[in-house]
Amino acid sequence: MKVSSMDTHMGNISIDQEVIARFAGTVAMEVIGVVGMANMNMRDGLVGLLKKDNMTRGIQVILNNNKLTLNFHIVVSYGVKILAVSENLIDSVKYKVEEFTGIEVEKINIFVEGVKVID
Repeated sequence: MKVSSMDTHMGNISIDQEVIARFAGTVAMEVIGVVGMANMNMRDGLVGLLKKDNMTRGIQVILNNNKLTLNFHIVVSYGVKILAVSENLIDSVKYKVEEFTGIEVEKINIFVEGVKVID
C-alpha cells in the first residue's frame, strides 16, 4: 500500500508503508530502554517479542491529510523509566522520520506491551 506520492520536476515519488515502518522501527531500536517491538496475540493474550525481520508488525503507519501517525507496540527493559524512554522514542523517531520522508509526523502513540529483564 502506498503511503505518500510526491510530484517533482523529474517525476513521481511513492513511499510504501513498509518502508516507513521499517525505518521507524530501526530508529526506535536505537533508543535506550527499548528491547524490541511487540506483536499482540489477541486470542491467547500473549505478547511476543518480534525479531528484526518481523519488527514492522509492531508498528502501524497511518497517513491522514499528508501527516503521519505512528503507533508503536514496544517491549521495554526492566528498571527503566517508561516516560523517559517514551519521550526519547518520540523525539528521535519524529525528527528522523520527518528528515527521511519529508512528511510531517503529527502523532506518535506508544503502547508498552511488556517488560523484559535483561541479564
